[in-house]
Formats: sequence, structure tokens, C-alpha cells
Amino acid sequence: MITHLGELSRHISRTYGEQSYKEPTTKAQAKQKIADELADIIFVTICLANQMDINLEASIEKNIAKKTNRDNKRHHSNKKL
Repeated sequence: MITHLGELSRHISRTYGEQSYKEPTTKAQAKQKIADELADIIFVTICLANQMDINLEASIEKNIAKKTNRDNKRHHSNKKL
């Protein structure tokens, strides 16, 4: 998982940050590389949850509800948005 996070970070830095790819890379190719790493991370996360008998769907729903309740008015008074 750490390898995938590192690769995701590198692709994001090369696509949106100061770094660049060694070989010419189109925006579509860079986006596909990021998508592949995100998919790898999700796959590994699902495998880990299954191995530990964690209901990932319930955990995600609980987490989204927590953030929705906590942040539902978070940016309403931000004039920059």
C-alpha cells in the first residue's frame, strides 16, 4: 500500500506540481496513471478490510455521515467561495 501511495504522490506531483515526467506524457496519460494508482489503493484497502473482517461499506457510510453533519455549514460564511 505504501508503494501505491508513493506512486500516486509522484504522479500527482508530476501532473499538477513542480516535477515533470522523464518521457513526454499527455494529460490523458497522466490522468490514467493517477486513476490506476487510485484503483490499486482501493483494491488493497478492500483486501485489508476483508482480511480483518471489517465492514468497509458500513464504515464508509458512517464516515460520510460524520463529515456531513460536522461540515454541513463549514464554508457558508466563506466569502472567497
